[in-house]
Amino acid sequence: MPIRVVMLGAGYVTAHLATGLERLKKGLIEPYGIPLAKYELPYSLRDIEIVGVYDVDESKVGKTLYDIAREVMGNDYPVPEELKTITVRRGIRRKSTEGLNMRARGLDDLVSYEDSLNTLLNEWLELRPDVIVNVITTEYGEEYPDESVALEKVLSGDVPATHSYAYVASMYSKSRGSVAFVNAIPTPVANNPGLLKLLEESGVVVFGDDGATGATPLTADLIEHLAERNRLIEFIVQFNIGGNTDFYALTKQDRNYMKELTKTSMLRDITGYEVPAFIKPTGYLEPLGDKKYVAMHIEYISFNGFRDSIYINARINDSPALAGILCDLIRLGKISLDRKWRGTVYEVNAFYMKRPGPRGAPNIAKNKAYELLLSKFGLAR
Repeated sequence: MPIRVVMLGAGYVTAHLATGLERLKKGLIEPYGIPLAKYELPYSLRDIEIVGVYDVDESKVGKTLYDIAREVMGNDYPVPEELKTITVRRGIRRKSTEGLNMRARGLDDLVSYEDSLNTLLNEWLELRPDVIVNVITTEYGEEYPDESVALEKVLSGDVPATHSYAYVASMYSKSRGSVAFVNAIPTPVANNPGLLKLLEESGVVVFGDDGATGATPLTADLIEHLAERNRLIEFIVQFNIGGNTDFYALTKQDRNYMKELTKTSMLRDITGYEVPAFIKPTGYLEPLGDKKYVAMHIEYISFNGFRDSIYINARINDSPALAGILCDLIRLGKISLDRKWRGTVYEVNAFYMKRPGPRGAPNIAKNKAYELLLSKFGLAR
C-alpha cells in the first residue's frame, strides 16, 4: 500500500527526495543515508509516493517537479521522467518570504486568508496524503502557551506559514481521520505546547522540530563521548556557511535565532552544565550552493588539568542529507498512524531532530536516541 505524501516547499530537499526515491525504485542507487534502510519496516521505500508539492515562489509555481529537479541537479545529473507528472501548486505565504528578495505570491495573496485555508483543505482532501512534510524556508514563529491562544493566533493570520499549514493539517485530520505532520524546519511545532495540543486533539502525529543531518548530530555525539569520560568542556565553536535559499533566509536575524535555538538546545541536556558555545549558521555565500562548509572547535580539560582540542572541517551536501532521513520519517509517520498514535513521538524526534519535541524533552546524544528509536518500533540490531 503506498504512503501518499504532500511536500511543503519545492526547493532542493524536495527535488533530492523525489529524484532519489525514483532512482531507488529503479535500483539505480543504494539506500545510503537512510538510517533505517537495513531494517525491515512494514513499508518499504518503494511505497513512498509524492502526490503533491506546494510553494509560493513564482519561479516554481506551475512548473513540474521534473523542471525544478533539473534546475537543482543540472544537466549532468539524471532526473527521472516520472517527476513530470507532479506540478507545483500554490501554497500559503503569510510571513514566510518577508525580507527575502524573491517574487512570491500565495493563495492568501489572491483570496482571503480564510478562503486560502479552505482551498488548501479541499485540495488535500482530494490528494489524500498520509504524511505532510514541511521543508519551506526557515521562518520566525512564536510558541503558544495553550490551545486557545494557538487557535486565536492562527485564525487571525498573524502567524508563519508553517503554523497555517499545521492548522490545515488538523482540519484535514478531523475530516479524514488522521495524518502525520513532519516539521523539518526550526519553526516550532512539536515544541509549541498550544499548537501541539491542537494537533494532538485532531489526531495528528507530529515529528519535529528541525531535521538533524550534518554538524549538529555529530556535535551531540562528540559531547556525549566527552561527558562519558568526565572531560570538562571549556567551550564549543561550530558554524556553517552555505549558499542555498535557507542560508539566504538565515541572514535575517529572527530566522537565524530559530536555527540557533534548535542547534544549542542539546548542550546542557547532555553535559549537565552550562557550556560557553557559539553554534549557529553564520553566513551565506551563493557560490557554495547546497554544499555547506562546516567548522568546529571543541576545547576540553582531561586528566591532570591538561587541555586538548578537537578540530573538524567538513563540506556537506545539505539537502540530500535531509532527504535521506525524510525517507524514514515518512514511513515512521505512517506506522504511527497505523498504531493509532497521536501527538508527538519523542523517540523519533530524539534521533532525527535538532530540537526534539515536546518542549522540555531531553536532547540526548544521537547514538543513545538511536537505541530508543529501535526499541520503540520493535527493531532488533
